[in-house]
Amino acid sequence: MYLCNLKIFKKMAQKLDKQVDKTEERIVAVEEAFGKTEQFIEKNQKVILIVISLIIVLVLGFFGFKRFYLAPREKDAQSQMFMAQKYFEQDSLKKALNGDGQFLGFLSIIDEYGMTKSANLSHYYAGICYLKLGKFEDAITQLKKYSGSDQVIGPLAKGALGDAYVETNELKKGVGCYIDAADMGKNEFVSPYFYMKAAMGYTELSEFDNALKMYKKIKDDYPRSNEGRDIERYISFAEGKAGEKK
Repeated sequence: MYLCNLKIFKKMAQKLDKQVDKTEERIVAVEEAFGKTEQFIEKNQKVILIVISLIIVLVLGFFGFKRFYLAPREKDAQSQMFMAQKYFEQDSLKKALNGDGQFLGFLSIIDEYGMTKSANLSHYYAGICYLKLGKFEDAITQLKKYSGSDQVIGPLAKGALGDAYVETNELKKGVGCYIDAADMGKNEFVSPYFYMKAAMGYTELSEFDNALKMYKKIKDDYPRSNEGRDIERYISFAEGKAGEKK
């Protein structure tokens, strides 16, 4: 029994020795790494200080740019944009676009206040103005420049871009925009409306299987929407047409 315990003790001691050796090896490796790091810092001290200084300057410059340059321009742009929005609401589209001689229109706000939120939003408004005026290529140009994740204007801008593409006989692009708008909306008002427009586009393209997918999406995801209440007859129509093609 004594010999057995002695063997166990020896094995445990050997294991402990191995663990100590491994720990010492790790400590040596860490020390070597720190040594190499110190050598690197000593050799490249000037370069490192220059890089750190540049980063600090860039960060301070960015915040200074936003606070002392961009913020005041944003305020000015918003005060100019107020009147353009008012003309837009009154359907005075040319004044909304070009201004009235005293206040700037959306196009001038884009030119003079680039990089501001107001200039970005002006792309949307200008696109809608051109769409209503029947200038579809100009509408496409402006609406493509609008960028935003707003849950209301974002889908409307994408949907309006779809309308402009449809008006220029680029139906495939238009349908793609409608689906994007519906996916962006994620609510019972916007999404089913644009899925329905996408389905109508697919129907015009004689892609009845894809139209059926849009109708079923409305039925499954938005049954209580205005489009969802009467969706069964659209599904039946699309199923019939899809069956004829097979």
